[in-house]
Amino acid sequence: MTRQTGRGATSSTPRSVDVARLAGVSQKTVSRVFNSEPYVSEDVRRRVLQAAEDLGYRMNNAARALASGRTRSIGVVTLGTALYGPASLLMGIERAVRDTGYALRVVNTMEGDPAGVAGAVGSLLEQGVDGIVVSEPIDEGTSAAGLSVDVPVLVIGAPTPFATSRPVTSGGGADLLTRAATQHLLDLGHMTVHHLSGPPRWYAARDRLTAWRAALAAHGAPEPPVVVGDWSAASGYTAGRRLAADPSVTAVFAANDDMAIGLIRALTEAGRRVPDDVSVVGFDDIPVAAYVTPPLTTVRQPFDAVAQEGLKRLLHAIENPDADPLPPSDPPVDLVVRSSTAPPPHR
Repeated sequence: MTRQTGRGATSSTPRSVDVARLAGVSQKTVSRVFNSEPYVSEDVRRRVLQAAEDLGYRMNNAARALASGRTRSIGVVTLGTALYGPASLLMGIERAVRDTGYALRVVNTMEGDPAGVAGAVGSLLEQGVDGIVVSEPIDEGTSAAGLSVDVPVLVIGAPTPFATSRPVTSGGGADLLTRAATQHLLDLGHMTVHHLSGPPRWYAARDRLTAWRAALAAHGAPEPPVVVGDWSAASGYTAGRRLAADPSVTAVFAANDDMAIGLIRALTEAGRRVPDDVSVVGFDDIPVAAYVTPPLTTVRQPFDAVAQEGLKRLLHAIENPDADPLPPSDPPVDLVVRSSTAPPPHR
């Protein structure tokens, strides 16, 4: 198929000049639109994009790199895992990048590999990426401390693991989500809230543990001993057998939904009814949370919002190297109240 690109002329591959002619703008304006440069009105941007879509025009990445000095690519370092949180965050990053005109290059790390982050970042830098997203949820020590990276780096939900001149952060706010979960149980009248935490090497587990403690302290509630799991339903089941043996336990905040589901199974088998005897709150709002028995009260993680905000701030740092960074914002707090929580039993 050929497309009309000029008076009486056809070409199999539309060019930027064709887009400019159809949109009624200069070729430089077309370049500005496709390079996401400022000072282009929304009306002009819309006309250029519509003309490009009508013509089937796609800017050649190699030409774009030569023109801008950038490869228009973003690298992502992420843990190779099927766990809901990291996997959902990676999908959120992919969705956020999709409409930016940047290519995405993903390098997976493996839990327990001390050189994983350093090796992944080195691989991405060799590919000439314009910026890097680090979605690495585990503390691997100081293995990457000797790195020095000269492109903008977005770190999601963790401290920056190496030196960079242009750090960007996103994914904070776990304290707000955890406080909402804990406060919900305290507001129901429970004297305190027990905590089933994730593995200590995970930054998310640490953040939720710290926020749970802060919520109890702010309420003047006693802090029970922490029970540690590994994010799996099996570890939640093991913890549930232990907590079921303590008649003083009336409320539990689990650091993820899988552990909460295993916990509920163990409590039920031990004759502790949920929520009549023990209330349980999870974290994430995984798809099955609404369909277990009883449906699970949980806090929904805003993976897409975190990814979109982070990518917006990273692209700003890439395309405006001399500008001040965009300020971060708190994520939305979405407590999903279902049937696994209730006031404590009368004694």
